[in-house]
Amino acid sequence: MKAMKRSTLATLINATLFSAVAGTSFSSIAEEATAEKTNQLEVIQITARKRVENAQEVPVAVSALQGDKLDAYSSAGMDIRFMNAKIPSLSIESSYGRTFPRFYVRGLGNTDFDLNASQPVSLVVDDVVQENAILKGFPVFDVARVEVLRGPQGTLFGRNTPAGLVKFDTVKPSQEFDGFSSVSYGTNNAIDFRGAVGGGLTDNLSARVSVLWQDKDDYIDNRAPGFEQDDILGGYTDRAARIQFLYEKDDFSALLNYHVRNMEGTPIPFRANAIKAGSNDLVDGFQDDVVYHDAAAREFQRVDAEGVSLKLEYDLEAHTITSITGWESAKVNSRGDIDGGYGAAFLGDYQGPGIIPFPSESESGLPKHDQYTQELRISSNFVGDFNYQTGLFYFDESVSIDNFGYNTLAGGALNGYVNQQQDTKAWAVFGTVDYTLTDDLKLTAGLRYSDDDKDFVAVRKIVPADLNECNNDLMQCQTDITRTEDASDDHISWDISASYKFNDDVNLYARVANTFRAPSIQGRITFADEVTKADSETVTSYEMGVKSDVLDGRGRVNATVFYFNMDDQQLTAVGGTANTTRLLNADKTTGYGFELDTEWMLTDELNATFNLSYNNTELKDKNVSIAVPQRPSLTITDPVVDGKAFIDGNSLPHAPEWISNLTLRYSKELAGGEFFTYADVSYRSEINYFLYESVEFEGKSLTEVGLRSGYAWSEGDYEYEAAVFARNLFDEQQAIGAIDFNNNTAMVNEGRFVGVEFKVKFF
Repeated sequence: MKAMKRSTLATLINATLFSAVAGTSFSSIAEEATAEKTNQLEVIQITARKRVENAQEVPVAVSALQGDKLDAYSSAGMDIRFMNAKIPSLSIESSYGRTFPRFYVRGLGNTDFDLNASQPVSLVVDDVVQENAILKGFPVFDVARVEVLRGPQGTLFGRNTPAGLVKFDTVKPSQEFDGFSSVSYGTNNAIDFRGAVGGGLTDNLSARVSVLWQDKDDYIDNRAPGFEQDDILGGYTDRAARIQFLYEKDDFSALLNYHVRNMEGTPIPFRANAIKAGSNDLVDGFQDDVVYHDAAAREFQRVDAEGVSLKLEYDLEAHTITSITGWESAKVNSRGDIDGGYGAAFLGDYQGPGIIPFPSESESGLPKHDQYTQELRISSNFVGDFNYQTGLFYFDESVSIDNFGYNTLAGGALNGYVNQQQDTKAWAVFGTVDYTLTDDLKLTAGLRYSDDDKDFVAVRKIVPADLNECNNDLMQCQTDITRTEDASDDHISWDISASYKFNDDVNLYARVANTFRAPSIQGRITFADEVTKADSETVTSYEMGVKSDVLDGRGRVNATVFYFNMDDQQLTAVGGTANTTRLLNADKTTGYGFELDTEWMLTDELNATFNLSYNNTELKDKNVSIAVPQRPSLTITDPVVDGKAFIDGNSLPHAPEWISNLTLRYSKELAGGEFFTYADVSYRSEINYFLYESVEFEGKSLTEVGLRSGYAWSEGDYEYEAAVFARNLFDEQQAIGAIDFNNNTAMVNEGRFVGVEFKVKFF
């Protein structure tokens, strides 16, 4: 039996710097030896600039979670939203649930719920951009490293990164045999199984297979009169797998990655009039396991996604040539009771909860989606003061979107159908140079030329029945209408940064960067007849920071201050007077704030992390107004003229000013193994759900606490761990999103979740 060395404490701490709620991690023998020798925090290597570098020396505001840390945070049934409020200036939300995450960095994001929506935060997995929001929802498992880059990343990573970038790198095959298996069981019969195994097949070829299976029972009862049914919503089955082959010989390597996902479940439940009029409280007697839907039996969500990538690298000593070819495809259908209640006001007393002006049942589908990407770059490996990277990038995406409307009162009969088609082609040429001016001062400069072109067609085949009541000469009553739009633009992105080594433990940096988000088009014309377009938004960001190791390497303090100015920001008017979206540009948007990211080895048995960020955003356009609902249950605080709210001076939606996270980990050697306990506290301050401001649609601040306790031990070539855990320990529940066009419909965060987990690692 292997004895758990004293250094295991430090290693497990390092491997769980950000984990507390969902799981824990294991250390390798090599990591144990390093920790025993140094008794310091581990050096975090990142690829934020497409080179392997020490995170403390990179002139970019970046937070990195490596290897098992991410597995720990995302285990026990969590989807990618587990990172919400866990990293400075990062928040994630969704009105679909597990399938359509929306990312916000430094307050910049996009609330658009249409499947054609673009986002200003890009997601890159294994060097392949995941453009469509459905691709961004792929489960997180067997990942070696995640990096969150804050601020514009347009030089190396291209368009649609004015806010930042989230970058995942999965565990790659190697000649060393290893693997793991874990299973957890929790509230509402939730089961999470994941595992991986890999090793050498020949002297030059290795492989790794990774799998995930998550399942949760329906647990939400429907109590709408005439539609009563227990356990009808809230569940899902999510399956995913990845297989990789790595060929290595001499100075050449080839990595083939194939991944696939199938998810079946129900969307996040909408809850009619769940927000109390005149406040942002949930109504008295709110129950998270009860809804009142007259379409609950027809609600479903289904996702199928797959992709393949091939990465080729040639090491020519002085240069490395890299080619990355990727194909991604996704299909999704999501149908929900959007009004969140039953009946309608024109039926007399048969409506609820509260007043339901009209029924709304709709479905969004992505029947066809294909994305092709190709990157070719050359990087120098000079020993001297000068190095560079340059390359070419090509992007080709074809999307087909179906939007359906249904007559709930007629048993869900189809009464509206629109198809949208969009083809996007983009290409870019880019380059960066690094120059060591002195032993302590390094400069980096980059340029990227991007060209973007979109062609869009929307065809309405069926008009919703309620629209047929309007005057026949109105265009919105016509069927078989076609709307077309195109958008194109080019842009030169750039950045300049300097890093200065103040001493062996402190690095200072400054960075100025400019980039853009390509033009966007929306044409959800089921309930309207207008296709809208938003021109490119451009941003210039200024930031300065310090990255320091303190207390002889037992502490780490990184801090950043920043300011950005955005021209022609793309805004999405979501909802308002109809179940649709409308694009527009705001003249100016400014933002400023700071970020603090720290790690501490307080004692040999106690480790802590603490991060804090402040973000202030402000829209500056006195002429921009948003159509808003007019009803007694909604208290709008912006100036309203002719049914439109003027939003000049407002903060951006889903942009909390404060985000903070604290983790503590205590461990103690016990009976040849180790007992451990984690605690995690995450906080985000108030948010606005929409561009306009109102009392009811200001989300309250949210604090969630996690706790995990367990025991880890080793036997032979196996490492074991058993643990109990809780998420949202104090069961704090409140609205986290809303739908405004019908009633005060709310979406609510998940309540308390408790469970047990067992994990084994073998090598």
